[in-house]
Amino acid sequence: MALDPKMLKSLVRRVQPADFLRCTPWAHRATPLGMGYGETRFASPSKAFKLVYIAEDVPTAIAETIVRDRFEGKTARHLIMADVEDWGVCEVTAMRPLRLLSLRGDACFKLGISTDIVGAKAHAEARAFSQELYNTTDLDGIIYHSRLRRKNCMAIYDRAVTSALSATKVVQLERLAALVPALKSLKIELIA
Repeated sequence: MALDPKMLKSLVRRVQPADFLRCTPWAHRATPLGMGYGETRFASPSKAFKLVYIAEDVPTAIAETIVRDRFEGKTARHLIMADVEDWGVCEVTAMRPLRLLSLRGDACFKLGISTDIVGAKAHAEARAFSQELYNTTDLDGIIYHSRLRRKNCMAIYDRAVTSALSATKVVQLERLAALVPALKSLKIELIA
């Protein structure tokens, strides 16, 4: 994948997120910035690096992590408590500005890469792109719009997580005061 270095450079942003949100399985609450290999949008297809994903608000963090596409083709939008009780949330803040490639707006078009990288359900193209970006740059990660909410999300590469990010203690999602308002904003009803 050939990327125009000048265009790439023009899309790099220095961003210092404060109080962004990360949903994480409650079983991993002791390590709020813990990482593993996965099948996520920007994960390494060869397991060469790990990522932390953060979102600008609670509804986006929930939509991206827990809800995903489960209500596609359905009129009833209900979650039961069991859907959220195994999840926690923490705030993530950068201790320094991060150098992130912005894939928001028309960035994919400008770079000459598929818009599926940020917009498709399938992740193969995004993962290959992320691997190339990780291998050929020293960027800290990617800032992009949630495909579900069009809000800011960040995928932070492992090389920046331990040196640049801090996180609050993970709290149970079901105990979060913002849970019900967040679900209401997503047009989802929580059933006890």
